[in-house]
Amino acid sequence: MELTPTEHHKRLEYCTTRLQYRQGRELKAVKVYTVASESRHLLVFGVPKVNLHNDIKSKMQCFGKLRSCTCVTTELAGKMELEAFTDVFAVQFDRLEQARRAKRQLDAKQFYGGILHISYAPERETFQELREKFLQRRKEIDYRLQHNKMEQPTSKRKTKTTE
Repeated sequence: MELTPTEHHKRLEYCTTRLQYRQGRELKAVKVYTVASESRHLLVFGVPKVNLHNDIKSKMQCFGKLRSCTCVTTELAGKMELEAFTDVFAVQFDRLEQARRAKRQLDAKQFYGGILHISYAPERETFQELREKFLQRRKEIDYRLQHNKMEQPTSKRKTKTTE
């Protein structure tokens, strides 16, 4: 199955076939993100077209320092079908954790009468940003491995069983 460059930006249907104990309080769309598909770049769909650039920027700044926040509606209009009377904003955060938190907190939330849809935009990353992301992930994994080694008991006690 070959995906178009904008296929991963489409909103998925909510999963209704999960077992009750796994469902949680809110319905969620089940989607797996790899290191390569996560990004500091986000696309914010569904912003009403009533000059809300400063409002969406201040909303995003609650989650961390922004590098940029620009309207990309005209750029994306030729590439994919967009909702009528809405704008699309490209937001770049300083750190990946900030983008994760913003996506988790604001996706499918109401904003000035519209429902926001937020997706990662790894296609907007430069090669240098991609390299930094992979190096950061490698450092995180090394730290976790070292931390887990330190938590393991150094000597395992062997008990003799009497028969």
